[in-house]
Amino acid sequence: MNLTELERKLIAAARAESANERVPFAFSKRIMAQLKGCPRLDEWSLWARALWRAAAGCVAIMLLLSAWSLFAPGGNASLKTDLSQEFENTVLSAVEPEAPGD
Repeated sequence: MNLTELERKLIAAARAESANERVPFAFSKRIMAQLKGCPRLDEWSLWARALWRAAAGCVAIMLLLSAWSLFAPGGNASLKTDLSQEFENTVLSAVEPEAPGD
């Protein structure tokens, strides 16, 4: 069967049928009652749940890396350097002009 012919016949049959303006009794009230009965999706709880799961993973990674840095061989030798002084030198390295020979 030709699809365009079938489509034309279906459209003609739909146009020949008269429109029914009758709505079932209390239709809108039933629909609204069903909508009120459905639980709403709370986006904030989804975000909070995802962030708590991410926080738990981050804490686990932090604990593993902390333990690794404490128990790694030569880990205590790095404590002899002053971290605050290294940080200040790194931050201010762009501010201080370099010597012409460097």
